[in-house]
Parts: sequence; C-alpha cells; structure tokens
Amino acid sequence: MSSSKPYADIPGTTIFDTDQARLGYHLNMFCMSLMKPENRTRFKADQRAYLDGWPMTEEQKCAVLDRDYNRMISLGGNIYFLAKLFATDGKSFQYVAAQMAGMSQAEYAQMMLSGGRAPER
Repeated sequence: MSSSKPYADIPGTTIFDTDQARLGYHLNMFCMSLMKPENRTRFKADQRAYLDGWPMTEEQKCAVLDRDYNRMISLGGNIYFLAKLFATDGKSFQYVAAQMAGMSQAEYAQMMLSGGRAPER
C-alpha cells in the first residue's frame, strides 16, 4: 500500500482496497471457484495441480498450500473469499481467526467475549 493513503498505518491491519483487490484478484477468484462441488473435489485430489491452473504468484500458491491466512491477506486475499478455502477444509471462521491471532480457538473465543484486545503498536 502507498504510504500516502491516510489509512496505511493502522497497526496490525491490512486494508482491502483497490490495490489489494488487484494484487489478490486471482487468489480470490481461486477461492470463489471452491463454491462448486466439482472444483472442491479436484482441489482436494491434487491441490498443487489445481493451484497451477490459476495465474497466481508462487508466493500466493505457497501461502494457500501452507494455509497461511495472514500471508494470503498480505498478498491480496480477502477474508470473505478466503472463507471458501477454510470451509473446504471444514474449518470455522472462529478457528481460522484464532490461528491468525496466534492463539487457541478457546483463547480466541474468550478474548472476543471479553471485548477483544487493543491493537499493538
């Protein structure tokens, strides 16, 4: 993101703007493809081969294979598109959010019930 954007320095946050949308277009379209059962079946059978059918960067493909959601977001992924991927894996939004926050699902749930956490600077 350009440092001239007034929202460029929100600690711990990647803003999904037009630049991020362009960066992650193919990654997000790959995720959307998983809405079709036949595509989920093909993806689960050979993830690398399925990913190679998409014009994503190698870094994006590796982030998908590693299920590194923070990295996918930094590479243009949008959490609502990425939800198709973790749903394909049978994971909940809460599970993935906890993983992204570096805590257990129980710790994450308790944190959210307690009002969340303050951003780190």
